[in-house]
Amino acid sequence: MFDSIDDWLIIAVVVAILFYGSSKIPQLAHSLGRATGEFKKGRLEVEKEIKASQTSEGTPPKTAPETAPH
Repeated sequence: MFDSIDDWLIIAVVVAILFYGSSKIPQLAHSLGRATGEFKKGRLEVEKEIKASQTSEGTPPKTAPETAPH
């Protein structure tokens, strides 16, 4: 019955409308978007600091290990 993510998304939207009312949904979406943007900005800043500290120490940045073809 609820096999795909689309089904769950529709249920979540209906529940949100029931709990918050249709006037609060845009405000909720705006707040969620801003929080996501702040999280991404913070993550990028931390990654940049890690790369800067690795280059100042002279160690090469870690990369994913390459796997040999079988």
